[in-house]
Amino acid sequence: MTITEKVVETQNGFKPGLEGVVAAETRLSHVDGQKGELLIGGYPLAELASDVTFEETVLLLWHGALPNQQELAAFRQQVATLRTLPTAIVDLLAAAAQQRIPTMTALRMAAGTLDLDSDPREEKETQAARLLARLPTIVATYWRLLHGQAPIAPDSALDHAANYLYMLTGERPTQAQVRGLETYLNTVVDHGLNASTFAARVIIATDTDLTSALVGALGALKGPLHGGAPGPALDMVFEIGEAVRADAYLRAKLERGERLMGFGHRVYKVRDPRAEVLSQAAEQMFRAGGGDMALYTLVKTVEQTAVALLAEYKPGRNLQTNVEFYTALLLHGLGLDTDLFTPTFAISRAAGWLAHCFEQQATGRLIRPQSRYVGPIRHR
Repeated sequence: MTITEKVVETQNGFKPGLEGVVAAETRLSHVDGQKGELLIGGYPLAELASDVTFEETVLLLWHGALPNQQELAAFRQQVATLRTLPTAIVDLLAAAAQQRIPTMTALRMAAGTLDLDSDPREEKETQAARLLARLPTIVATYWRLLHGQAPIAPDSALDHAANYLYMLTGERPTQAQVRGLETYLNTVVDHGLNASTFAARVIIATDTDLTSALVGALGALKGPLHGGAPGPALDMVFEIGEAVRADAYLRAKLERGERLMGFGHRVYKVRDPRAEVLSQAAEQMFRAGGGDMALYTLVKTVEQTAVALLAEYKPGRNLQTNVEFYTALLLHGLGLDTDLFTPTFAISRAAGWLAHCFEQQATGRLIRPQSRYVGPIRHR
């Protein structure tokens, strides 16, 4: 916030960007940036993300409790039966691929067509399950079409995370790969009232449909100020190449006034708890899957060097590792191209968006803030 904005806020209560304004009450997630804590459905992230499946986390957010085995099996089956896209959506994706449209734009376009074969009389949760089930199919189908490959049909025998990797590659992923992706999906499924989540709540508050809210959230996420850029964090590591070059490379960037990608966060004033969970998940996946442990070791060295140099060059700022840094490593370890990083994030966060829609609908309240007129008063 600029000095001018602070003066304006003091004078008339205006909060630029709604900074600090509490606009909703939620049981879905709690973020404490000062302590570096994140609760998902009441559970500390570290106790949840690496121990449950993504489907369990979805039901935790949608129902308020982790499911029993019968509930989980029923939900898995429901999601598996809803994954297939209507032919018209595949045709749309093929046309988009011919134009080389960015993957996030194609996802936003296709998401708006997901009501093609739905029944408006369906229960809200069935509608939500269809949206959740089809996002990975959209991303994987488009990615293969974009690269001149035939789409791969969903495999109903695979769970959500495993099926996504299968549709991208045509190969059944290893248990280590599935666990790595599920941990990632659980880690980023919800994170307070961020821009895309707020957009979803504002839209659904008008009593419109879930698809409209989902499309609006996707539109907000694809903006670079919100969606982030995990790819450049890994690019920086590749440019460094060797641990002995880390200090000189990072010092040069800081002295040029450049940002170190993957460090610092608007909310967290200590290490992002998601970075800690994903660091451990990446290490386990790389070790179990025979991954490039030299890369993992280099990433750890770069992280330690960067944090130390940030403390030296920007004292008092406490710029720590954020979620982007280890997101890049983990998703790269899964074989995902950097252009798939944000769409994969959306595949997870959609569960949180839909949970927020359910919460907002339960309030029955339209979100209608005020604006303050600052233009001239004219007379003819």
